[in-house]
Amino acid sequence: MRPDRFRHFAAIDWSGAAGERHRGIAVALCGEGIEAPQLVRPGDRWSRGEVLDWLLHELPEDTLVGFDMGISLAFEDAGAFFPGWDESPSDARKLWAMIDALCADDPHLSATSFVDHPEAARHFRRHGGREGDLFGGGRGRFRITERAQEAMGCKPYSNFNLVGAAQVGKSSLTGMRLLHRLAGRLPVWPVDPLPQSGSVVTEIYTTIAAMAAGRSAAKSKIRDLGALDTALRALGCEPLGGSGPIADHASDALITAAWLRLAASDAALWRPAGLTGKIAATEGWTFGAR
Repeated sequence: MRPDRFRHFAAIDWSGAAGERHRGIAVALCGEGIEAPQLVRPGDRWSRGEVLDWLLHELPEDTLVGFDMGISLAFEDAGAFFPGWDESPSDARKLWAMIDALCADDPHLSATSFVDHPEAARHFRRHGGREGDLFGGGRGRFRITERAQEAMGCKPYSNFNLVGAAQVGKSSLTGMRLLHRLAGRLPVWPVDPLPQSGSVVTEIYTTIAAMAAGRSAAKSKIRDLGALDTALRALGCEPLGGSGPIADHASDALITAAWLRLAASDAALWRPAGLTGKIAATEGWTFGAR
């Protein structure tokens, strides 16, 4: 596979919040060259279903799509997603299918029914002081890729944690429902092998992109257009222009789209040292984590 084969680069800041439409979802897109990424449907409140429809019907050819969510749960640390549950899936695709099936009646690709399931709930930390007896305590369980993020200076959260402003568990579980519905239509790296052509979806962590743009992990969020242009220039990109505030969901997506354009051609990022065939199939990986 030629790592420079992609022609378009999209970054999606995702949301697991309740309801149909979300301020927290932003989609940014850029092509080859140095032009600044642009928001897709700026000003709109996307629904999760609309993002799925955009991926299936409006995505430009040969696009690398980065989703800011966890595409799987910790497996390697305990030899299972849900140790002690005889229905625990054996790989990421089966996990996605289970979540989507258990949440079939949940609207807007939400995942409430899954975390309320009596066996699944034992593994999650939820609101109201509800911590499952198999959550594991502390910060919760982490994937191998999240340990790699830590080594880079990032501060990942466990996907089993559903509490707090920085938690990513809800967005990850709703995202897994979307990923299940992409099956056979868009590959998801590294759960699926990287194809020689066509578009590909992968997991991103916007903090990695912000750090590449000169920000620290602790100050990765940008809420000012001037600071956004500084970050874009650091990524070899033309400025977006303008002044004043910008939502950090939008700036996260814009910076990460610009970073993907640079990072996609780095062959080493497609072959991180910690990524084995087993981990690819079960836990997946965050593109850019080394």
